[in-house]
Amino acid sequence: MTSATRPRRWHLLIEYALVLAILTAIGHIAWYFAKYGYMRQPFFYEPWGTWSDWFSLAQYAHRRGAYDIEMSIYPPLSFVIMKILSINQCYTNNFDVDARACDWLGDATICGSFLLAGVLTVFHLRKVDRTTYVPRSIAIALGFPMLYALERGNLITIAYCAYLLAYGPLLRSARLRWLCAGIVVNLKVYMIAAVLAPLAKRRWLAVEGAVLSTIGVYLVSWAILGEGNPLAILHNISQFSGVVRGERLEDIWYASSLGPLRTVVHGNFPVYAVFNSSQVNAIYLTATGLTYLTQALAVAGVAATFLRPEVVPNHRVIMFGTIIALATSEAGGYTAIFLLLSIFMERWRGWARPTAIVLTYLYCIPDEYIIPAGMPPILHESFLGNRQVLAQYGIGILSILRPVIMFIACNCLAGVTLYDVWKDIRGQGWQDRWRFRRDWPLLPGILRPRPPVQGPEQQA
Repeated sequence: MTSATRPRRWHLLIEYALVLAILTAIGHIAWYFAKYGYMRQPFFYEPWGTWSDWFSLAQYAHRRGAYDIEMSIYPPLSFVIMKILSINQCYTNNFDVDARACDWLGDATICGSFLLAGVLTVFHLRKVDRTTYVPRSIAIALGFPMLYALERGNLITIAYCAYLLAYGPLLRSARLRWLCAGIVVNLKVYMIAAVLAPLAKRRWLAVEGAVLSTIGVYLVSWAILGEGNPLAILHNISQFSGVVRGERLEDIWYASSLGPLRTVVHGNFPVYAVFNSSQVNAIYLTATGLTYLTQALAVAGVAATFLRPEVVPNHRVIMFGTIIALATSEAGGYTAIFLLLSIFMERWRGWARPTAIVLTYLYCIPDEYIIPAGMPPILHESFLGNRQVLAQYGIGILSILRPVIMFIACNCLAGVTLYDVWKDIRGQGWQDRWRFRRDWPLLPGILRPRPPVQGPEQQA
């Protein structure tokens, strides 16, 4: 073994060891389900609510009321997909999750999109790096965000497939990539931040095509569904944003941000039964400070990318846009799937990138360390267990740490970006980039780009 290959062997051993931890956690969850009949924390707190994200909304895909009764904040595309990929007759007399036993097409769509997401992840990461695609594909496909999306029956699995096609190496056609980007935004509106982020790399045409595609997909889906005009969606968003969320302990189980934690520690939940006042204040201040720090570093990363667009890879700029959106508003733990992909496209180089990669593996562990909070077991019906179960709840340490882990991982890559851009500025890397010769230097002491030197053959 040469000295050049030894570090690579070591980092592969570390990655496979972390994958083993993920698979062990899956085994523990499976054992717990076989013994107690329900999915324990950090999965959804209502054992009867499996796939409820799909079936609670699918009824409005077959009848009007999505925006005036359900007060949905989703664009019409979500309901158009559920209208096409579900059985209309199953929603004539059944409501909400009662249609699960009838709508086999909806069941197949949920499971099929999960499998497709895993397959596309393998092909995507294999094109990025053939040495690391196996452990990283397993971590994404079987990690907590993807398993939680499957358990909820959330459309994010379909959005993730479109995201892979829009921003990965699997599609060559620019128009098809723009179409997929439009589908992503119409399924998950907060991803507009990721669509706009490449502006920092001066990719005007790509952003323009994605934005026009987003508008086109919205208009077509609005015409098909027959409801969901912009004013109705904006009204529902304003109503939704005024509702206080995160006051229940369960709201921090699957959070993508630290907002629910900050609300819980200052809400009605008796956190003082577990922590003293100093610890509660420390938790609140730490969560607030880390949130602001993450947002600031992501914005700084975008600004640095604008100064030196060729120094920063595309996937990292998209990650900055995504983390800004997810740190600002709570969108659910499964939304981290977009961040996982960007981080797993990084190379094992330096110390900040490996730190981010290891933290991302830890984030994917689908298990929980539960501290009893004095809550008695609650009798529930379990859909997957097909029986009544006594569900036990408590404070999940990993649920609190997951947003922290993801924020720190993104901050590591933001730091790498700032360092790389600073190093490029110090080395006057702009001199060799003739295509940016019309840019305003923005910083003092920057030498103008020089025209490329032509060789003898070119001069002839």
